[in-house]
Amino acid sequence: MSKADFELNLPGLNELMKSAEMQAVTEAAGQAMARAAGPGYATKTHVASFVAVTSVYPETDEANRDNLNNNTLLKAAQGSGLRMG
Repeated sequence: MSKADFELNLPGLNELMKSAEMQAVTEAAGQAMARAAGPGYATKTHVASFVAVTSVYPETDEANRDNLNNNTLLKAAQGSGLRMG
């Protein structure tokens, strides 16, 4: 077998990780998780220093209590196939 050499294009990778397309991917995953969690959960997408990030959070007091008592967001992430960490 032959060895393949490649050089990582860091500026291109950084651009890709912050792109509108990557924001759309993370937003779609966040929306799926929020739907799985139930009513009262919302998402917010922003660009951090190196990557697009989508946060899923309880938007209402009722959803906040639900998440605190039942770990709803963790269960929604596990059930949707998202990897945590």
